[in-house]
Amino acid sequence: MLNKPTWSILAVTVGISLTACKILPTQSADGGDAAAFNPDKMVEEIWAAKVVPYLQQKAGPFPEVHALAKTDPAAAGAKYGNPNKQANSPWTFTVRLEGEIVAANTQSRAATVDVDVDGDGKADARVQIGPAMRGTALRDSLDFVQFNDFTNQIDFAQFGKAFNAYAGKTVLSKLPRDALEGRTAKILGAYTLESGQDLPLVTPAEAEIGPKP
Repeated sequence: MLNKPTWSILAVTVGISLTACKILPTQSADGGDAAAFNPDKMVEEIWAAKVVPYLQQKAGPFPEVHALAKTDPAAAGAKYGNPNKQANSPWTFTVRLEGEIVAANTQSRAATVDVDVDGDGKADARVQIGPAMRGTALRDSLDFVQFNDFTNQIDFAQFGKAFNAYAGKTVLSKLPRDALEGRTAKILGAYTLESGQDLPLVTPAEAEIGPKP
């Protein structure tokens, strides 16, 4: 049997865990709840009105953002990302990136292009062009999206994946896939600063690839 002090500790612990997320409507087992959580629809509804304008206003030139991110991630995050992020989450930055494609991997569903931004012939960033994409950088860069607005971690994760899916469907699916090396790329997107990264991995919200040289 637990004594009273132990019960008190348990009560506080349970109270903290229950207040970690807001309780929002979730889908019933038969899918009949009209207010069911639908991350794809949520992203579609805010994409043009809020997401793209936010990224356009917040993004900085990739060389400038990345230089600051490597020396002072918090300052870079406050200026170019989401200063309201969860304390234990890595910083995510919004960027404009323009340069020459020096390598392309389109054999995988997780296709990417490597872009030389400074003209030295070497890749400075890797851009995801899908259809499969890693991470939740687009979601995490937005200061109006907070974890506590969601019922639980699963819903929050699904919402992050929905950004990638929407960008893939509406933007990246229209990009050419052949003979990409030597073409120019113009990107508006976001990336997360992670240790051990070979190149910053940028997830686009807008993307253009120029004609064959």
